[in-house]
Amino acid sequence: MRDGAKTILARQLRKNETAAEKKLWQELRNRKLDGHKFIRQAPAGHYIADFLCREQKVIVEVDGATHSADAEIASDKRRTAHLEQLGYKIIRLQNSEVLQAMDQATMAIREALAHSPSPAPLAAGRPLPRAGEVEGAGHPLPLAGEDSREAAGEGKSIAGQGK
Repeated sequence: MRDGAKTILARQLRKNETAAEKKLWQELRNRKLDGHKFIRQAPAGHYIADFLCREQKVIVEVDGATHSADAEIASDKRRTAHLEQLGYKIIRLQNSEVLQAMDQATMAIREALAHSPSPAPLAAGRPLPRAGEVEGAGHPLPLAGEDSREAAGEGKSIAGQGK
């Protein structure tokens, strides 16, 4: 499916959400769940995820009764395998779990978020150095408090005298 077609389908799915999806969205939207940002009906790989936290690479799928047929179970397994290959952690919840046991549903999501890789930390708006790299080495912008000559090694010596 082309990206444009996925976007159109995602919009349609958002307009026609199930009662369970609507209820779960109220718990996830606006970073309500421990500050994690979720989006709904979002393209992920070749599919559209019900709810997606890009930062933690967690997808929450809310399944109804149609997901109990053999063909749907096989399709869900293929979908899950594909998304896991892309690095996503998939949580599958039944409509009944969301509608009747929201605390348990959000607990399952929290556990998945806790066991997902965190995004790379930032230092002063730029990535931290990798193992073996010296911070600031080769960085095109001067570090805080440095002017461009100091960053290039043309500034003051240790004793504070010019070179």
